[in-house]
Amino acid sequence: MAEYPTPDQLYAELFEAVQSGHLFADSKTFVDAVPKTDAATINRAFREQVGQPGFALPAFVEANFDLPATTASGLAPDSGRPVRDHIEQLWGLLTRVAENDNPNASLIALPHPFIVPGGRFREIYYWDSYFTLLGLAASGRTDLVAHMVANFAYLIDTIGFIPNGNRSYFCTRSQLPLFALMVELLAETTGDENVYRRFLPQLEQEYRFWMDGSAQLTDNLSTARRVVAVDGGHLNRFWDDSDLPRQESHSEDLALAARSARPAAELYRDLRAACESGWDFSARWLADPQDLGSIRTTEVIPVDLNAVMYKLESVLAHSHRLQGDKQRAARFTERAAQRRHLLQTRFFDAQTGCFTDLLLPDLRPSTTLSLAMAYPFFFELATRRQAQQFAQKMQSAFLKPGGWVTTLIDSGQQWDSPNGWAPLQWVTYTGLCNYGFTAEARAGARRWVDNNLAVYGSTGKLLEKYNVEQVGRIAGGGEYAVQDGFGWTNGVLLRFMDQLGIP
Repeated sequence: MAEYPTPDQLYAELFEAVQSGHLFADSKTFVDAVPKTDAATINRAFREQVGQPGFALPAFVEANFDLPATTASGLAPDSGRPVRDHIEQLWGLLTRVAENDNPNASLIALPHPFIVPGGRFREIYYWDSYFTLLGLAASGRTDLVAHMVANFAYLIDTIGFIPNGNRSYFCTRSQLPLFALMVELLAETTGDENVYRRFLPQLEQEYRFWMDGSAQLTDNLSTARRVVAVDGGHLNRFWDDSDLPRQESHSEDLALAARSARPAAELYRDLRAACESGWDFSARWLADPQDLGSIRTTEVIPVDLNAVMYKLESVLAHSHRLQGDKQRAARFTERAAQRRHLLQTRFFDAQTGCFTDLLLPDLRPSTTLSLAMAYPFFFELATRRQAQQFAQKMQSAFLKPGGWVTTLIDSGQQWDSPNGWAPLQWVTYTGLCNYGFTAEARAGARRWVDNNLAVYGSTGKLLEKYNVEQVGRIAGGGEYAVQDGFGWTNGVLLRFMDQLGIP
């Protein structure tokens, strides 16, 4: 499998000087920069010049690197432009063409055109892309849907899994494994069932990546990766193969470790594992919702991840059935049934009437309720009684004036109250529709659309997240300012507008 050197490996001393010196407000800026020459030449020049009188680090970096653009989507804000027209123009502006690999930069070249989320996110992001593809399909951009699926297959073939994004510094972790849904979407969009057979090798490799080490497990023991065994079946958790500070958030991680009493390596791995979840950060992962230093992601068995793994197993069963391999199809059907049973029993908390995350080592239910509970309904693996309780909880606790809120805790983290996010709106909406709660689903979707349009009317932008408690107010929280673009917002908004008949 291909290996890609990371910025801290390529520019060790310079990397440390730039990131520890807070040269940029956003630590991601330097690791995304493109060198103007090879790493050896830059490193030699740095060592020669750094001790000389008058040396200025900002000038040195500017002379040796092309810094990434800081503009948002590249589309001038114009709230008078119909939002559908805005989205159609954004698809072109968010598209990047295939490039050659630059061994001195962090970006991993892809063979086909691809869509980026926007803003500081200048590369593909794994789980974002599925929700972006929903919008591309609605726009009739089947070409880009096919290109994106092929790009993810390429990453599986070359790296062994789909990283968080196509950057070298993301190659120690993946994200929520939605490749199976992308394959399914492409098959549905093109009407070609052969899509499942074409991408079967990559689907199988994705599964092997997530299930690595499962054969060595006994009950309630976890591997160094993601898997625990319980009640005859297997469950997964988020992880990261590195226990160093994140390169794209280097300063933030060092600062957090400095004020924490925890072993730094343990803290860094839990931060990174939360990034693999896509929910970076949320009270879901925190022992103390007000203290990021209490993060314990690797002690959490997430309900959303395991519901997605059920879907992957189901798609693998379907793909092998199409291939004519009844034995493998039966094997994955059995694994999906085992996981469905575990989700219905272990993950459902009778006391709250909700699906919850589980906490190691005793698999007790988490007390932090979140929209992750919607995934079992999105994949139709819950019971009718569980669906009734879910619909009630959405209506009584999670539905806000501007959409469904992510959690009920205001922690200051971006994946908590008062924020809502496009992918979770789509999952919740679809989950309610799947069990016949169509009116409740449409009411929530309408609130989300109206919130999006209110912010668009005041800013001319479509943003990555929204404050659902105060319609029209710009969302906050997290490590960086809210970003403009924005892939999954565009995709979900377009699908909701089509579903609700909004021109």
